[in-house]
Amino acid sequence: MTEIRIAEASVDRFDDVEHALTGGGDGASCWCQWWMLRAKDFSASSRDERRELLRSDLEAPVASALLAYVDGEAAGWVKVSPRPDQPRLSRTRNLQQSPEPFDDASVWAITCFVVRREHRGAGVANRLLAAAVDHARAHGARVIEGYPIDTDRTKASSNDLFHGALSSFADAGFTEVARPAPARPIVSLTLA
Repeated sequence: MTEIRIAEASVDRFDDVEHALTGGGDGASCWCQWWMLRAKDFSASSRDERRELLRSDLEAPVASALLAYVDGEAAGWVKVSPRPDQPRLSRTRNLQQSPEPFDDASVWAITCFVVRREHRGAGVANRLLAAAVDHARAHGARVIEGYPIDTDRTKASSNDLFHGALSSFADAGFTEVARPAPARPIVSLTLA
């Protein structure tokens, strides 16, 4: 039986972070900086610069991401942190329909999933989502938002699913609070 274990991502686990992010999809080029940088700054930065920015992010006292290990191998990643710590969220037009104020640090956002190709379809993303909720709750989140893809409304490539699938968020108890685009809902889970 396959064992899936979740751990906080940290700078001392950076080799595992690299392994999780480089197994397919855009993780190896984005380095989970899409929501951290303004569009022009993201475009102007190199992969190596984004990798080093992620390394710096992971030095924070509260982890901003979690790793999934499948039978001891780093297999997946989820970004989960207070929304103000992900500044591009407040500048993204489609997310302006969120009912929560963008400067409220008690509102956390789950914004990025990466699962290595060889571990897809094994429930890794769902385990990461559940752990992200627990992590946010343990660090004082009042509300958690997600910005998934509604795969019933559109076909989505593996790369597009870095946002997560709406069905996974719904199964985890999230409810839709806005739908700025036909296949792009905003979902929310109130914790306190």
